[in-house]
Formats: sequence, structure tokens, C-alpha cells
Amino acid sequence: MNKSSLLRLLFTAVVVVIAAVLGHALWKHYLYSPWTRDGRVRADVVRIAPDVSGLVTAVPVHDNQFVHRGDVLLVIDPSRYRLALDQARANLAAAGAGVHAADANIVAATAAVAARRTDYAMYRAQAKRRMQVPTGSVVSSEARDNAVATAEAAEAAWHQSEAALKQAQAAHDQALSAQAQARVAVQNAELNLERTRVRAPVDGYATNVQVRVGDYASAGAPRLALVDSHSYYLYGYFEETKLPQLHVGDPVDVRLMAGGVHLKGRIDSIARGIADRDNPGSPEQLANVNPTFNWVRLAQRIPVRIDIDPSRMPAGSVLVAGMTATIEVHPRDDDARAPRQAQP
Repeated sequence: MNKSSLLRLLFTAVVVVIAAVLGHALWKHYLYSPWTRDGRVRADVVRIAPDVSGLVTAVPVHDNQFVHRGDVLLVIDPSRYRLALDQARANLAAAGAGVHAADANIVAATAAVAARRTDYAMYRAQAKRRMQVPTGSVVSSEARDNAVATAEAAEAAWHQSEAALKQAQAAHDQALSAQAQARVAVQNAELNLERTRVRAPVDGYATNVQVRVGDYASAGAPRLALVDSHSYYLYGYFEETKLPQLHVGDPVDVRLMAGGVHLKGRIDSIARGIADRDNPGSPEQLANVNPTFNWVRLAQRIPVRIDIDPSRMPAGSVLVAGMTATIEVHPRDDDARAPRQAQP
């Protein structure tokens, strides 16, 4: 073999070795490096439903409009709820009058008890004096018996007036309870009237606004959605082979498919369970094992939640829940990760 042939052979061998090394490195990077193209932008979506029922009289927002917390999203006809509030206030006034009447009855019953007690004391003293007079004197036995009977009648009248006072006090307590119930009814009517104006609970974007003036809105039935503008985050679906390199707190680079917008983030949490599609549970709560087994097994994808800062997006960029993104994690060293892992 001449020298040129040997050189060609060596060059070919070197190229093959380099190609093999690069191929192995690329394959290892693809399988085990902490990155994924399967990322999804997500956000908290609030389903807006009225708390009271009625005809819709106004819809101050339009589809995809940004609203601030407290802005009115739709208005329910308040006429019926104003009437209910007026009636509740009238009932409260009547209950207050009942309390005043019960107070007057207690005052009268207290005075009656004092009068009956005084009468009883007087008649009891008279009966005692007459009982002390010797028999056969100017005071006859009939007069003594009448004095005793009068004292006993006065005592009975005294006890009866005390019972009447207790009844008046019980009626007063009932009047106070009725007043409290009427006051709660007023507060409930005020709340219902206030809830005729459905307000935004968070800052965000009104989405899927399908309600129109004249529609009948039922309490608890969603009429539109509100995407919380402060709640954007990502879910990255990483193969289980890459999971050992992922840790809570690791920094993350995010590149949105929409124009290649770059974002910074960090791993917030890692899911601790996914559904087993091959072996679902049975209605009898017994294991439902698939009788077949595929020898080629694909790595399962584990959801990883990633916090992002939408305020750092380039000017003019739009962040939409449902967008796709490429996510690359930069694992920290053990020294930087130790304090994070020390937390419970």
C-alpha cells in the first residue's frame, strides 16, 4: 500500500470517527438534554357569570378588550331588585316599630307588676292586723276571712302581672329577632342590587363575549371569559429521560414560535402524576391490564410548570394562552441548588 492510499484510509477513518462521535453527541443531546419543543403558554381563565338573574340591559365591553379589576362587564336590569330593596326596607321599618311597641309593653307590664305588688303588700298587712284581733271583738270572722281572701287575690294578681311581664319580654325578644331578620333581608337586597352590575374580578382580556343587550342571563351561567393578564405561565412537556436534570428553580429560556420571541423564566414545579393510557382503571376499581405490550416504548412526557415574566416581552409582542414554545432549561450546579432543596 502506497503512502497516498494510506493517507486516504487514515483520513476516511478520522472522518468516520468524528461523524460517529458527533452523531453520538447529537443523539445524547436529543435524548437527555433538558429541552423540549412541546411547550404551551397557559393562563388563568375566569368564567364570568352573573350572581342574579334578569334581562341584560348593557354590555360595556367588546370581545378581546382589556379591562381593569372592578370595570363593569355587563348590567342586569335592576328594576326588580330596587323594588325588592324598597320592600325590605319597609319591612325593616315595620320591625322597628314592633320593637318600640314591645318596649312600651314591657314598661307597662313592669308598672303593673309594681302596682300589684303594692296592692298585695297593703292587703296582706290588713289581713294580718285583722287576724290579730281577738275572736268576738268588733271584727267579725267574716271580715277576717274577707281580708285574707282579698290578700290572696292580690297575691294572685301580682303573680299574674309578673307572668304578663315575662310574656312582654318574650315578645320583645321576638321583635328584636324579626328586626334582625329584616335587617339581613335589607342587606341581601342591597347585595342583589349591587350584583346587577357584573364587574371584572381581575385585570385581563374579555374573551368570547357572546352576550347581547336583551338576552336573559341566568344566575351562575357563564356569559363570557376573562383571561387574567397577570397569570401567564408555561407548561413544558419533557420526556421522562430528561427529568433527572430538571429541578425546581432552574432558569429557563423560552422561545415562542410566534416570531421567535425570547422570554426568561424558571421552573416552578414538576407534575407528580400523569394518566396511564395503556392500563386504565375499571369500573370495579380493579386493574385493567392491557394484554398486549409494545416492545418499542416511547418516553412519557411529564408536565413541568414554568413561571415567566410577561412584562419583559419585547414591545409590540402578544402573549396568548395556547401558544407553542421551545423551552431550554439551564440546570444549576449543586451549590446553587442546595438552599432550594433544603426547603420543605
